[in-house]
Amino acid sequence: MENNQNPSQSSDSVDDSTLESLDAQTTTVVEDSTGTTAGTDPKDQKKKDKKKRPPIKSIAARFNIYLLGFILVIIAAAIVTFISYQRNKDASKKETQTVATTPLSEEDLAKLRQTDVKVGDPKQVLSVESNAVFAGKVLIRDSLEVAGQIKVGGPLNLPGISVSGSTVLDQVQVNNLQISGNATVQGQFNVQASASISGSLTVGGTISAARLNVETFQLNNDLLLSRHIDAGGGTPGKTDGSALGSGGTSSVSGSDTAGTVNINTGGGTVAGCFVTITFAQRFNSPHVVITPVGSAAAGLNYYVNRTSTNFSVCTANVPPVGQNFAFDYVVID
Repeated sequence: MENNQNPSQSSDSVDDSTLESLDAQTTTVVEDSTGTTAGTDPKDQKKKDKKKRPPIKSIAARFNIYLLGFILVIIAAAIVTFISYQRNKDASKKETQTVATTPLSEEDLAKLRQTDVKVGDPKQVLSVESNAVFAGKVLIRDSLEVAGQIKVGGPLNLPGISVSGSTVLDQVQVNNLQISGNATVQGQFNVQASASISGSLTVGGTISAARLNVETFQLNNDLLLSRHIDAGGGTPGKTDGSALGSGGTSSVSGSDTAGTVNINTGGGTVAGCFVTITFAQRFNSPHVVITPVGSAAAGLNYYVNRTSTNFSVCTANVPPVGQNFAFDYVVID
């Protein structure tokens, strides 16, 4: 009965079994190679793989190490290029600020011999290494800066000079010197001719003068004199008085400020004034001090009359006849 089965049915059963066995083998092969089952969901399998992998490996898997190295090389090259550009830029600025120097050639020297010829431009520097002699005049339209010394063999004519720093001059001859500010003289100051000072003069040290003529002399402190006071001036005039008597004489010596009056009485003396002294220069309000010389003059009852133009030496009693008297006087205003 079994042998009488339909051949087509038996072939179909063989094919189905064959397919099932092949599917099982395929599933086994896939499972062995990938470590997963063919019937498993791919999304679930990816989640399991992520949990099994460490974080560092996950990052390394995302970025290629060669791509990262290439990016680093590009960044380093950009930095080097920027630094080189900045250095070249600074060097170019320094070169533009530096004034170019051009040596003089024979052709340039030949041009200088001509009249009104310009050599070079304002940005260049004319350097003359050797000595230079100018036979004619030299005109400098701009400022002149000299790093070394200036020696002038002949006279130097300057319409004006301004010195900002200190100046040392061995010998200077100035026809007219005008100083608008302060002036300090460290050494000795000699004036050969007269000196006129319109303002006040303040001297902190000693004034030495062979002769000092002052119209008005005012002292705000004590006056110390190491020598005598000599009262100069013209000799005053005199007029005899009635107290001299007949044949009596008088004389005066000295000046308006100080002097001596000599009296010689004659006969018939009377009380009154011996002599009147007239000043060469009048006083505003004179103060007259007389001193008798000797006992004979001291015995007289003398007194003084004074005005702005004269003073008189008088006696209140009758003086003796034929006697000589003398009085010294000092007059101050």
